[in-house]
Amino acid sequence: MARALPPLSALKAFEATARLGSVTRAAAELGRTHGAVSRQIRVLRDQLGAPLFDKAGTGLALNAQGEALRAVVADALDRLEQGWLRARDAASGPSLHVACSATFATRWLAPRLASFHRDHPKVKVRLSMTSAREMRREGADLVIAWDRHSFPLEDQARAIRLADVAFGPVCAPGYDLPAGGQVGCRIAHDFTTTAWDQWSALTGRTIIGARELTYPHTHLCIEAALAGLGVALVERRLVASDLAAGRLAAPLSFTPFEQGLAAAPAAERPMSPTALAFIDWLKAELAA
Repeated sequence: MARALPPLSALKAFEATARLGSVTRAAAELGRTHGAVSRQIRVLRDQLGAPLFDKAGTGLALNAQGEALRAVVADALDRLEQGWLRARDAASGPSLHVACSATFATRWLAPRLASFHRDHPKVKVRLSMTSAREMRREGADLVIAWDRHSFPLEDQARAIRLADVAFGPVCAPGYDLPAGGQVGCRIAHDFTTTAWDQWSALTGRTIIGARELTYPHTHLCIEAALAGLGVALVERRLVASDLAAGRLAAPLSFTPFEQGLAAAPAAERPMSPTALAFIDWLKAELAA
């Protein structure tokens, strides 16, 4: 029996228009003309028997029916895309999709991947680098993170602990960090907002800045500290080379955080032998 579905092209046109709020922008993204995208949306409207958008000034706004359909279509297209990428990767040989923060990827993981490839030369590792706020499945086989408080409870329970983590305030050598904890500037992460609070609770210390700078990525926080702009709270592995070279100082040392670094596997499929091998490799490298 044939599926009772509208054309995929119409669903793609609708989803892009709903997401971007404009037929013009949707047409540009899809590589179609404005008229072609409008016709696809009309096809969907006619088959549904109800409008999906209302006029909003010079643009379009989803109505109740459109919003309900958008949620379903967006999820279905996301899953279709993820499945296609996995099938494409599998066709080209063993592969592994790993999602992690940009800072962990560039400062720790990427420089060490050569050793994994030496042991597993046929495995293709694909990295998705994203901020803590944006960390999500995106079809990844493994999501690596220490701050998992925003993960669904089932993902938190399924996470595999990889290593302990320890955070500490770092600053440029000579930057004034008085005993009272009042500094010129405290540097914080836009999205991993609990780190300073956890550190204070564990150490009994409070560092308060006369002003505060925030950045969306930890590597920007580190760069600000290197430039002498203030005090940043970071995981020790991410600044090991800067500390060893004397570019940064850690006057209050590093404090272990209970949650630790972990890898959360995808919920919808069992872990592959490649993923298990990668986790074993990560544990050994992190321990070293």
